[in-house]
Amino acid sequence: MLMAKTTRIFGANSIKVKRQKQPERWEKTTLAHFLRLPLYFLITLLCILGSPVLAKVPGSINSSSQLPINSLTSLAVAADPASLLQQGKVLYNTGNFAKAVEVLQQAVQEYKQQGKSLRLAATLSNLSLAYQQLGAWSQAQQAITESLNLLNGQDENQNLQIFAQSLDIQGRLQLTRGQAEAALATWQHTEEIYRQADNKSGVVRSLINQAQAWRSQGFYPRAVKKLEEVSQTLKSQPDSIEKTVSLRSLGDALLVLGDFEKSRQVLEESLVIARHLQSSADIGASLFSLGNNACKQQDKLKAIAYYQQTVAASPSPLIKVQAQLNHLGLLIEDQQWAKVQAFLPLIESQLKQLPLSRASIYAQVNLSQSLTKVKSGVLQASSQNYYSGFSTKDSAVLLARAIQQSRSLGDKRAEAYALKSLGGLYEETGQWSEAQDLTRQGLALAQSSNAPEITYTLEWQLGRLLRAQKDINGAIAAYDAAVDTLQSLRKDLVVNKDVVNQDVQFNFRDSVEPVYRQSVELLLKSQQGKPNEKILEKVRQRIEALQLAELDDFFREACLQGQRVALDQVVDQDNPTAAILYPIILEKELQVIVKIPKQPLQSYTTQISSTEVEKLLVKLRKNLVNPTATKTVQSQSQQVYNWLLKPIESQLQKSGVDTLVFVLDGPLRNLPMAALYDGKQYLVQRYAIALSVGLQLLDPKPLVKQQLRALTAGLTQPPPGFSNFAPLLAIKSEFDGISKAGVSTTSLIDGDFKKKNLESEIGAASFNIVHLATHGQFSSRLEDTFILDFDGQINVKDFDTLFRSQGKTIVELLVLSACQTATGDSRAALGLAGAAVRAGARSTIASLWQIDDESTAMFVSAFYRELKSGKITKAEAVHRGQLQLLKHPNYNAPSFWSAYVLIGNWL
Repeated sequence: MLMAKTTRIFGANSIKVKRQKQPERWEKTTLAHFLRLPLYFLITLLCILGSPVLAKVPGSINSSSQLPINSLTSLAVAADPASLLQQGKVLYNTGNFAKAVEVLQQAVQEYKQQGKSLRLAATLSNLSLAYQQLGAWSQAQQAITESLNLLNGQDENQNLQIFAQSLDIQGRLQLTRGQAEAALATWQHTEEIYRQADNKSGVVRSLINQAQAWRSQGFYPRAVKKLEEVSQTLKSQPDSIEKTVSLRSLGDALLVLGDFEKSRQVLEESLVIARHLQSSADIGASLFSLGNNACKQQDKLKAIAYYQQTVAASPSPLIKVQAQLNHLGLLIEDQQWAKVQAFLPLIESQLKQLPLSRASIYAQVNLSQSLTKVKSGVLQASSQNYYSGFSTKDSAVLLARAIQQSRSLGDKRAEAYALKSLGGLYEETGQWSEAQDLTRQGLALAQSSNAPEITYTLEWQLGRLLRAQKDINGAIAAYDAAVDTLQSLRKDLVVNKDVVNQDVQFNFRDSVEPVYRQSVELLLKSQQGKPNEKILEKVRQRIEALQLAELDDFFREACLQGQRVALDQVVDQDNPTAAILYPIILEKELQVIVKIPKQPLQSYTTQISSTEVEKLLVKLRKNLVNPTATKTVQSQSQQVYNWLLKPIESQLQKSGVDTLVFVLDGPLRNLPMAALYDGKQYLVQRYAIALSVGLQLLDPKPLVKQQLRALTAGLTQPPPGFSNFAPLLAIKSEFDGISKAGVSTTSLIDGDFKKKNLESEIGAASFNIVHLATHGQFSSRLEDTFILDFDGQINVKDFDTLFRSQGKTIVELLVLSACQTATGDSRAALGLAGAAVRAGARSTIASLWQIDDESTAMFVSAFYRELKSGKITKAEAVHRGQLQLLKHPNYNAPSFWSAYVLIGNWL
């Protein structure tokens, strides 16, 4: 979180809080009840080979950026309430939120008796903040409302800063409860007050909070603009605790937004100031944030070093445990089981020293999940001796205690999370009835407490359980509910993970993608061998929704707006010579859904594991770039052809189809479909081919007949620092070919090809084509997807402002003629799809790997000659350009002509 809050992490000390009424069957549940598991539960769990897909260890990123309770509450007041207030602050800052609530409540009563409204208001605002840490939203709302009501009745000049503090806390509550617009308005008001009071640190905090609110609504550029304001404001401030905390908040915000390098620089500056001020608390917090930054950049050794320094430097038990848990997560990820076993007792001992709070409950849940992962990984590694010190009972004890403690706090959200995890243990041992009962209990609690990030995981778990019990209809309904919840949670999953639930972090591939894939698999199986067009249409839409979710996750923002498309309209009426294919890679089969003009949707299946599919695709992709491996390419690509097209090749021939549009899935995206081989010829010799990231995003429309005006830009030599990229000496020949084809061109070459010049040219003239002959890389990581200009690199995240700056005129075609997918990245083409969508161009042509630049010039010239004729589609123009290379004796290997792909509008 970027608002004023404290780190929320793990603890286990029991503090009795009034117990809320629970469903009758759970009213008398005790710890012993949960431990009376059937014997075969305990035995079977020792043989688990996999753990449930669960949320990661909580608070792994961005939880150290909190500001302490505003020091303005430490007013010089009467001894007893002042002492209580100070005690409450100490308890709060050490994570003992439940006890802090008790003490602050006493201070509230004292101030009420003394009739000191201003001090009462300040104390109530702090009480609200403490309630928020416990997840007690209604009590938090009541306290902050009472505080603001009191302040509204006071003299404005007297209560100015206390009023701003209370508004700060109200904004935090609003954002946490999903009221982003209200939070933004609150913090804008807070900023005005802080400026009026000349409180620079308050202004900074308000700006950071506003950035969070903008980001939570998907307004990424506005969030960045606010953060830039923060950066400028901080430069003029002298070193202080407020400055180091604000810099840390800014660094954590930049980390979430994906600007890793700038985040690191800001966090290092925060650490320097904290050390200068000799503030051990801030030194530890800044080290922790730097560890998170290194972790995000996949520098595990540096991350571990920072986490170890955090433990040594920080006086906060909360941050110490959090750093240890993040360290543990990295050890588990690398399967360092001996180190894990040595580390676990240390974490457990630290955990027991923390006070009861929602964080301590999540701690126990997540630690139980880690124990299960460790056990599973150790057993798979056949190294059971590493795990002799821990038993299944440890996980059950942690979860049972977590359930009881969440009830003692009255925290339904935490209880739902713990119930889900205990249900997951029963699921793993095949005790479906018990697992289902726990899951339904958790689901009811999650829904009633407005916790969609937990709700969908429970709906998903219920779907798995019902499927295991052969209740297919019930399972489909549960999966449908999970997908619907994910859709409603879309912004929060990719943009605002730290707001909806600061304790639960999501990994898309483990926690989101499987919901869609398993749902699709279940729907397809429900056909029972009889094709059902309604089900196939539902599957098609769900796969497109998955593509959209993947791009959201790639950009870390829900910036894309999909629209439902009537497939019959797109194909049967608008594109009667195009067929659309949806290959879907499932765990044990490869499914293909096809729409051929004037025919109903149909599907066919190849029984093959996803592992086998990916293994062949990786080999084929490696061989495709080798001009001497043609025979091997033909053999391997024929196998892929047999999966995707063999079952319908006769139908395609009879239907008059001349264009194939593929909505590719997973590692299939890294392959050019043009290179598929049927045993006699390549697919490109029979069809024009295009790729789509989903019809929801790109509604195909013909190229408007108009003069082709192209902005061409390129580098003959890579910029300093990028010597791993080769010179592109044939660029001038490439650009001459475009001009000779009759296209009006404006060129930026070498020193003139800079981001600012490119943006200026696009903004000044109406170009319908932007052609970039420069190196670039596509990756599954946003920060590793870029193109090069004279000054360095332009990241794909900047494409939206770069290519859409010309106002109403839309770029019809973006050409990236010398790019490549990142080596060794099986999902690298996700970056290519992201570049195409981010640029906003109707169509994008790019190369999947770097090829001979003379053959590139030949292809480009042929493509533009065909396109200039105005009589054919873009897909057909690409098709003909590829055929010219294929017929050339020097460039007939697939490595030359198949690298080019057309994405988006094929017309």
